[in-house]
Amino acid sequence: MGKSTLVTNSIRQLRFARDEMTQAELARRVGVTRQTVIAIEQGKYSPSLEMAFQIARALGVSLDDVFHYPEEAQV
Repeated sequence: MGKSTLVTNSIRQLRFARDEMTQAELARRVGVTRQTVIAIEQGKYSPSLEMAFQIARALGVSLDDVFHYPEEAQV
């Protein structure tokens, strides 16, 4: 899945805040494998923009609540 990304996320925390949603349940709702959710949570893989929106919707929050990009990395 390539090298790590600067994009961080709060998927794990948001899953637990959402009745302890499992990685498998999130994966099912988004239409990906559990392994993909694990890789995204660990910052080893950045989802496509479309998948990022699907993850945010599945968690019931905005995209900015899920994914974070450091200010100093912006050009």
